Amino acid sequence: MRVFVYLIVFFSFFDLFTQLPIMTPLATSLGATPFLSGLAVGMYSFSNTIGNVISGFLTDKRGPFVILLLGLLFTGAMLFSYFLAIDAWSLLFIRFLHGLTAGLIVPAAFTYLANSAKQEKKGKGAALSGAFVGLAAVIGPAFSGIVASKSSETTVLSVTAFFMILLGVLSFIFLRSKQIEKGHREKADILSISAFFKNPLILRAFSGAFFLMFSQGVLAYMLPLKVVALGQDSQTSGLLLSTFGIVAILVFVLPINNLFDIIKPVKTASFGMAAMALGLIIISFSNHIPFLYVMMGLYGIGFAFLFPSLNSLLIEATEQTHRGKAYGYFYAFFSIGVVIGSGLTGLLNLTANQGFLFTGIILIGGALIMILQSQPKKVEMS
Repeated sequence: MRVFVYLIVFFSFFDLFTQLPIMTPLATSLGATPFLSGLAVGMYSFSNTIGNVISGFLTDKRGPFVILLLGLLFTGAMLFSYFLAIDAWSLLFIRFLHGLTAGLIVPAAFTYLANSAKQEKKGKGAALSGAFVGLAAVIGPAFSGIVASKSSETTVLSVTAFFMILLGVLSFIFLRSKQIEKGHREKADILSISAFFKNPLILRAFSGAFFLMFSQGVLAYMLPLKVVALGQDSQTSGLLLSTFGIVAILVFVLPINNLFDIIKPVKTASFGMAAMALGLIIISFSNHIPFLYVMMGLYGIGFAFLFPSLNSLLIEATEQTHRGKAYGYFYAFFSIGVVIGSGLTGLLNLTANQGFLFTGIILIGGALIMILQSQPKKVEMS
C-alpha cells in the first residue's frame, strides 16, 4: 500500500502546483484588486500551515488513516466549491478552507510512509516520496496552464477535486487496517510541544524545511524577473523550473538514492543545501540562459539531496507515536518558508540578482550550522 500513499503524496502536491499559474488570473476575473489577488494566493499557505499542525496532533491521536480520509474528501469538496466564488471575498474564504483541509493530508501521508518503512531503508523511501513531489512540480503547472487556456481555472480545480475524492474512496477501501494501535494513543499525548523544539536533530529538520522552501519562494518570485531582464519570456522560466524538477527526480529514482541509507542524513542534507546555495549564487552573476539551465540542474541536485535527508532526520529523531506531530510542524515550516522567502525579498526591494545572492548566502550559513552542530539524541518518550 506504500505505492498508493505515494500516489496520495503526488496529488497533494499536484493540487498545490496546479494553483500557481491560475490563482492570480482567477482572482482578477472576480474583480480582485492587486492587493486582494496577492492575499488570495497567500491565504492558502497561511491556512495550510494551521492545517499541517492540526494534522500532526490528530494523526498521533487517531492514526493517519482517519486524517488522510478526511483530508482527501474535504479537500475535494473545497476544490469543487471554487465554482461558488462570486467575488474576491468569497474566493478568500474558499482559499482559507482549501488550505486548511489540504494541510491535513501531507503530514498524515508522510507519517504513514515513515512508520511503514524499514529502518535501514528510510533514506531511500524518503527519496522515492521526493520523486513524487518533484513529478507533481513538473506536471502540475504545465497541466494547469494548458487546461486553463483551453477551458477555465475552475476546470483545473475540478479535475484535481475528482482525483482527491477518488483517492479518499480508495483510502477507505485499502488503508482501513493501517491505524495506530489504541495502546499508543495515550502515550502520543504525553510528549510536550517544547520537546520537539529542544531536540537539535528535529530543529535541523525544521530549519532545513524552512530554508529549502525559502529558496523555493525566492526562485518562484525572482526567476521570471531574471529571465525577462535577459530578454526571454515566461516559457523560458517554466523550462528552467522544469529542469530543476527533472534533475531532482532523476536523483530520487536512480541507484544514487542508495546513498541516503549509506551516508548520515546530516551530511547529505548539508551537501544538498550547499549545492542549492552555490547554484543560486552563480545564477545571480550569470547573464547567459544556457548557463542558467546548468545551474538549475545543480540546484535540482541539491534539492534532491536535501529533501529526503530532512525526512530521514525526522524519522531518526522521533518515535512512531509522535511522528505525526513532528511531520505537522515540519510541513508547517515548509509553508512558512515559501511565504517568507518571496515576501522578505519583495519587502527588501531586492533585484533578481540580489535576491538570488542573498538567498544563497543564507543557505550557506544554514549548511554550516547544520554540519557544525553536535549530534543529538532521540526524543525521549516518557
